[in-house]
Amino acid sequence: MDCNGVFHRTSEHMCYPLNVDELIINIKTGYDVEKVYIWYGDPYEYGIMGGEAKWKGKKQYIPFKKNLATQIWWTTTLTPEFKRCKYYFELHTKSGEIWYYFEDGLLSQEEMERDKKILQCFFMPWMNIIDIQATPDWVNETIWYQIFPDRFYNDKNPLKTTPWREEGKVTNKEIFGGNISGIQKKLDYLQDLGITGIYFTPLMEAESIHKYDTTDYTKIDPCFGSNEEFKELVNQAHEKGIKIMIDAVFNHSGRKFKPWLDVIERGHDSKYKDWFMINDWDQVSKRGDTKDGRFYTFAFTDQMPKLNTNNDEVIEYFCKICEFWITEFNIDAIRFDVGNEISHTFLRKLKQRVRKLKPDIYLLGEIWHNAINWLTGEEYDSVMNYPLSTSLSDFFLDDKLTKEDLEHKINRCYTMYMQQTNNVLFNLLDSHDTQRLINICKGNLGQALQQLAILFTMPGSPCIYYGTEVFLEGSYDPDCRRCMPWNKIENLTEYQMRISKVKELIELRKSYKAARSLHYHFQNNYANSRCVEYIRLDENVPNLKIVLNCSKEIVNIVHTDKVLFENGFIDGQLKSDGVVIFKLEK
Repeated sequence: MDCNGVFHRTSEHMCYPLNVDELIINIKTGYDVEKVYIWYGDPYEYGIMGGEAKWKGKKQYIPFKKNLATQIWWTTTLTPEFKRCKYYFELHTKSGEIWYYFEDGLLSQEEMERDKKILQCFFMPWMNIIDIQATPDWVNETIWYQIFPDRFYNDKNPLKTTPWREEGKVTNKEIFGGNISGIQKKLDYLQDLGITGIYFTPLMEAESIHKYDTTDYTKIDPCFGSNEEFKELVNQAHEKGIKIMIDAVFNHSGRKFKPWLDVIERGHDSKYKDWFMINDWDQVSKRGDTKDGRFYTFAFTDQMPKLNTNNDEVIEYFCKICEFWITEFNIDAIRFDVGNEISHTFLRKLKQRVRKLKPDIYLLGEIWHNAINWLTGEEYDSVMNYPLSTSLSDFFLDDKLTKEDLEHKINRCYTMYMQQTNNVLFNLLDSHDTQRLINICKGNLGQALQQLAILFTMPGSPCIYYGTEVFLEGSYDPDCRRCMPWNKIENLTEYQMRISKVKELIELRKSYKAARSLHYHFQNNYANSRCVEYIRLDENVPNLKIVLNCSKEIVNIVHTDKVLFENGFIDGQLKSDGVVIFKLEK
């Protein structure tokens, strides 16, 4: 057996309570392992101190697995009667070997039979309810829509602006005047699309058009409107069943943030000197990139000095800022910009504070890599699932990758975290930080729809970037922040047809519990190496089947099931870049 492929530990996402009754157990093995069993039971079943060698437990087969690139991820759910559990694993290889896996390593059958051998089992001491990762139930039901306010809709903005432009590239120096009043007027459009959550990029007062250089954390930027207007927007959105998420920039501030201005004026004598990370007080006023290390910033951008979230005063200040936005505006969620550079201590204290005010508030971190250190229950509820979006774009751009490669990539995304987190992962295909979806797909509408079909049938909470419903173009930042093409939406049949397709997927997501469930399974019924097929399960019962033809050839599909969604599926033939979703009959 490949012993190096076997791994388990009683921590993080490998052994954890799903709720007060159920315990999730996961183990990784190599591909040479054919079957896995778990022996489990109460640790005190045979007495308090004695009987270590006599303890056996009950044997249970682990049927569920996910294939990864180099390993298999096996998972099972136990229900410990007394909230504690002792266990070990029995591994069967394809060559007929049997091995037993304990906390201190692997034992052969011969070693297991030695009477004097002390068996060091894995141990879950107690499933304390207060320690269980709890995420807001409403998030999985939510269809998010990300808005970059300046480019969404200009409703008679009194400020001098660049004329609205629906064609061509944009820059970060152009102000098009999208405002809160404009968003308010388009709430009916969003509701009709099926949107139930809006994620705003920063609304707080700042110098730039993107607003990630905050000047005042308590004030809506005058370019967008007033605090009162935003409060009214939130109220109206809530009346339409739409949740609101704001963007919190706590990793860094803008250069006109009052504490930073005080530091520039008073230097080392400023009472805010420890609010920032300054290394050279003689050059703190120098302009230009910060690669010289005079003070730390977001990247090396001197207009974004890095906040010291290790400092108790800074922690207290931003806890109060979050409490202000919750009590003043009744927001439902907070997204934390550059969420992996903020201190863990700050996030732990913040979560305790805001959960007292609003127990079901959703805390989302912007983290582009494996974020398990932030997702153990004390900090974020979830992160932006960029690993999923990059996995999809890699597969669609590289036609040498097979359906097995895609399966491995997607499975990796859903074996990094606890199931509670997977249920509310913030899934997206594009954003204000990436190319637009249609640009990623090099103009291929079929591929864009295929990726959207995956987005709306994967565990988590899907988000579309404003304009993605009409496949708005845009390259990397800032070009991905073009103006919403309202004139085309209202007057072009082609744009209305695009919206109609996206609405079908949104409605399918909302109508079928299986589309929102945690459970999926890749199948292999088609010889074509790029014909992707997976099923979605509702309470362990197959309910939906999704088939995508990512090859250059037509795929024949024999079926008797109801078609819920299709693009390029005619008379049983799925064309290249086509997708079809079936309702499986029992």
